[in-house]
Amino acid sequence: MTPNWFAAVMGTGILAVVAAAFPAGVPVARTASEVFWLIAVTLLVLLTTAMVRHWIRRRDDALADARSHTMFPFYGAVSMAVLTVGAGTGSAGHALLGDVAVPASATLWTIGTGIGLVTYAVMARRLTRPHQVTPVPSWLMPVVPPMVSAASGAALVRHLPEGAPQIAMLVVCYSLFALALSAALTVAVVVGRHLLGNGLPATPLVPTLWIPLGVIGQSVAAINLLGAASGHAWLHSVGVAYGTTVGALGVLALATVVTVTARAFRRGLTFTPAWWSFTFPVGTCALGANSLGLATDSVVIVGAGVTLWCALVVIWGTVAVHTLRHAAGRLGERGTRDGVLAYSVSR
Repeated sequence: MTPNWFAAVMGTGILAVVAAAFPAGVPVARTASEVFWLIAVTLLVLLTTAMVRHWIRRRDDALADARSHTMFPFYGAVSMAVLTVGAGTGSAGHALLGDVAVPASATLWTIGTGIGLVTYAVMARRLTRPHQVTPVPSWLMPVVPPMVSAASGAALVRHLPEGAPQIAMLVVCYSLFALALSAALTVAVVVGRHLLGNGLPATPLVPTLWIPLGVIGQSVAAINLLGAASGHAWLHSVGVAYGTTVGALGVLALATVVTVTARAFRRGLTFTPAWWSFTFPVGTCALGANSLGLATDSVVIVGAGVTLWCALVVIWGTVAVHTLRHAAGRLGERGTRDGVLAYSVSR
């Protein structure tokens, strides 16, 4: 059980979070948000249980993953999975959980933020050392969780008492935003230099090129949600200015990765768990567009967010089907091996 599978929780949970954030007039948004939230909760429970068992039964392998430059970054997915489900709990899950929704959301936010700060600190320390391995886009995974904490924390502000508690939460969230943005820019420069000098990654790794989109979308969502939660006009204006500028760059980045990915499929890109990299970044872009659209009262930008969400539903369905086929194939192979072993023993 490796941490990269938690990307499936992220990709599912963001569907619920975005649908719950849409204006009330968007058809089936509420129902869809509840359905995808329930799926995300189920996946989080199953994968967390599997990971705990993995650490207990195969501790050496788990420690090797945690020390690996290739696998460690995906521990950031564990944090973001918890945060995304937590955000969905406070919004999509509110009708089902009632008064329990907000405390549960706050608890998951605290756990996810704690895990994210650990992955952030470890990755930041590694970035200060000479790079002995090839920089890859997945290096963003362990430093982005504080940005997700900032965005999801904005929803908790209004549930706190007015005055010092709300101000303290806003300060924490803006600090998390700044931490994540500074580290993400550092990683982007390192990875960008490598890509410019050495070309695009191998075909199976092309889906990871979508990860930077997640930073763009999540940062636009975070700064606009925090601006709205603060109630201050100048913070609202900062969010709109940032969102407009970075959002425009996001449109160009989205067009670029779509083109690169289309070429990869023509070269024979086959399914791997990395395909889940297609989901969460698109979801954060949808959330960012919706947040910016609400901040600017733009029906067009909100409509772009709805369009991205609809595209994400199709992407999610495609990746989910391939994941189930992949899992079934792995179980079949394991069953065959066990059967051969049992036969050999009986002989």
